[in-house]
Amino acid sequence: MRVLLVEDDPMIGDAIQGALKDASYAADWVKDGQTALTTLGCQHYDLVLLDLGLPGKDGLEVLASIRAKDNPVPLLIITARDGLDDRLRGLDGGADDYVSKPFQMAELLARMRAVLRRKGGTAAPVLSNGVVTLDPATKEACANDGPQVQLSNREFSLLQALLVRPGAILSRSELEDRIYGWGEEVESNAVEYLIHALRRKLGGEVIKNVRGVGWMVSKGA
Repeated sequence: MRVLLVEDDPMIGDAIQGALKDASYAADWVKDGQTALTTLGCQHYDLVLLDLGLPGKDGLEVLASIRAKDNPVPLLIITARDGLDDRLRGLDGGADDYVSKPFQMAELLARMRAVLRRKGGTAAPVLSNGVVTLDPATKEACANDGPQVQLSNREFSLLQALLVRPGAILSRSELEDRIYGWGEEVESNAVEYLIHALRRKLGGEVIKNVRGVGWMVSKGA
């Protein structure tokens, strides 16, 4: 999953970006509202973390601009503004959740998972296509009711990208886009290597190759 972090405080931004990467997100970080809007105009994101006290364009203005373009990207406000009026303006303006600073990173990650579940149309805490089940909280997966296996961060990111859209074929570039953030080197044959590792752990038929197009997981058993 690819996340855009919009935060002007360098210490907070650096800490959150590092924690997101540790949690298997491809995390890009911008420091002002206009750059955030420009970035959203040319790059797909699965979720946005938006501070309100930004230089230039205020976070609520950024939120209004995003929703005015009918962009449905899941969005969490993260801010030191904890007054009721600010929370109401944020939520009524189209934010999916509102988290007040300071917060524990574990809580933010749990709220992100909850928002992504709601946007994906499921209340279940795990992703499943009826064949493979993936727990985003633990990064454990199992296939055909077999044993739970622990996935690496990038194995998890790739399988998550496929399970969010079972039946859809994702190309190499689409998968790389969800695994790697800005400035991260994309290793040669990284996607094939990760798929080989996942098949070794979960079974050879779990991820299907559509020759010349990409990879997919089935819609369900």
